[in-house]
Amino acid sequence: MHITTEIDGTTALITPHGEIDYDSLAALRATAAGLPQAVTDVTWDLHDARFMDVAGLHLLGDRRRQDRSPRRTAVTGLAPQPLRLLHLAAELFPAMELAARLPAPSPGRAA
Repeated sequence: MHITTEIDGTTALITPHGEIDYDSLAALRATAAGLPQAVTDVTWDLHDARFMDVAGLHLLGDRRRQDRSPRRTAVTGLAPQPLRLLHLAAELFPAMELAARLPAPSPGRAA
């Protein structure tokens, strides 16, 4: 998997290129862990991740950071399959707080 990272001050944009599964989870976590301490907001741009399994839920739901406060996390560019998975997980596991990471519904579309 190829991963693109852009940093602008306290914000970072991480773009994985390929499927998000257990084979790619370690590299994605390492990318997030390697961000500078000053980064407080992370956006995962998943426009090029057409498939995501439960590993993506672990990635997006993992708010642990050793000796630092958690970063605010957002998700953008969701393809239909990852979007459906996140909606299901947000409904079934509200304690994961995944609903807060989902993009706002488009006008005329039910959430």
